[in-house]
Amino acid sequence: MNRNLIEAANTMADMRLPGLRGRKVVVTAGASGIGFAIARALFAQGARIAICDVDADSLKRASEAFEGCIAEVADVSDDAAVSAFFDKVRSGLGGLDALVNNAGIAGPTGNIEDLSPDEWRRCIDICLTGQFLCARQAIPLIKASGGGTLVNMGSAASKHGYAYRTPYSAAKFGVIGLTQSLAKELGPDNIRVNAILPGIVEGPRMDGVISARAEATGVSFDAMREEYLKNISLRRMVSPDDVATTVAMLISDLGNNLSGQSLAVDGNVETL
Repeated sequence: MNRNLIEAANTMADMRLPGLRGRKVVVTAGASGIGFAIARALFAQGARIAICDVDADSLKRASEAFEGCIAEVADVSDDAAVSAFFDKVRSGLGGLDALVNNAGIAGPTGNIEDLSPDEWRRCIDICLTGQFLCARQAIPLIKASGGGTLVNMGSAASKHGYAYRTPYSAAKFGVIGLTQSLAKELGPDNIRVNAILPGIVEGPRMDGVISARAEATGVSFDAMREEYLKNISLRRMVSPDDVATTVAMLISDLGNNLSGQSLAVDGNVETL
């Protein structure tokens, strides 16, 4: 773990958020990137963590960082794999208070007529259907706990059309519909449901997105990166830790009356 990550973890550990200690939380795709930052922030607050991921090596490293956590290989688009993971959550945590539906992929980049149906389906299956599959497993456990929280990972692409990234934007718009519908459905059960809309998040995944769009539009990587930054009011990317602290707040008692909301953590992305 590099110095910046250690400092971020220490900062979160020092900033105590009410109600997180002992809270039982699932974070999907929790072995790297935003998911790892979320799991790290919650673990630092004393939450009990269960994570899944498709990358077994990253999962092993993450599990070593979170002593006592449940860590299982699972593809969120696979109903049987999701069911098996939540069986482990049920037996290992003995219940559940919160689900962070973080898993997603960038999806293909290209003109709509050049995208294959398989590419479209894969992006929708992971970014949207995966959230449904995890929610339907988690909600009975959260109801049995007397209430809790769902946090669904959207994107700046949940509110802006995204040329050359149509499957991704369509899936992320769907996350808003899922979130608002579940907030209404589950409110009487004392379950709060919100979406986080990260903007341009620094890291290898975003570098890949910029590179693919640069190639699709025939410009350089540096030129495309500057184009992205010009569309952000604060002229900077956000970090995974920016997203993680917002998620932690929502799951904590500070978020007790926040539901049905879509919170942008993006420096104010004006357009994509």
